[in-house]
Amino acid sequence: ISVAVKEYPDTEVQKNRVLTLEEWQDKWVTRRISFHQEQGHQLLKKYLDTFLEGESGLRVFFLLCGKAVEMKWFADRGHSVVGVEISELGIREFFAEQNISYSKEPIPEISGAKVFKSSSGNISLYCCSIYDLPRANIGKFDRIWDRGALVAINPGDRECYADIMLSLLRKGFQYLLAILSYDPTKHAGPPFYVTDAELKRLFGPKCTIHCLEETDAFKEQHREWGIDCLFEKLYLLTEK
Repeated sequence: ISVAVKEYPDTEVQKNRVLTLEEWQDKWVTRRISFHQEQGHQLLKKYLDTFLEGESGLRVFFLLCGKAVEMKWFADRGHSVVGVEISELGIREFFAEQNISYSKEPIPEISGAKVFKSSSGNISLYCCSIYDLPRANIGKFDRIWDRGALVAINPGDRECYADIMLSLLRKGFQYLLAILSYDPTKHAGPPFYVTDAELKRLFGPKCTIHCLEETDAFKEQHREWGIDCLFEKLYLLTEK
């Protein structure tokens, strides 16, 4: 990893911070969803061809997908999209806003969980906790897009999260990951501060980690956080 953005030393200040699934669901109900980007993620758009490498028929996994418009980008290119999101409201809004018809069915392996499937069959969104998802036997993926997921999960859950992600990757995978850099003493999170050392600890043993870009454009979209020196960094994780 080659990084020019300043690293902040106080990495422990957020380590005991916990948000419940109910709190995340409430964000959708009360419309505190500033993390949603109506026009899609600009760095993903910029690096989309690099990410896809001209391949067709890929299985692409969207973590904590919400109603991300990018899911339709991939489906329209002929790829199969699978997402996971705790908020049923967010999932329903995705299908409504993208004008995609869908069906809903329970997930037998996970009590109370549901899967929403587009009528064309190329988009499946699981409404459940990310930590319950492996029991649904969703298979493995060629690509993972992680924007707002690693920085959203509780810091104490990162090892479990990384283990699940690594277990879902096919040979020759590409894992595109966006994280934020800021002074964690100024903001309790989420989004949480993830250091490069933490990224190496979680994924370094099995992945080669490339830093593609660092930008401060992200802070223009989230002035309400009141965070100074906010940078977004985009990483590409590939098979070692």
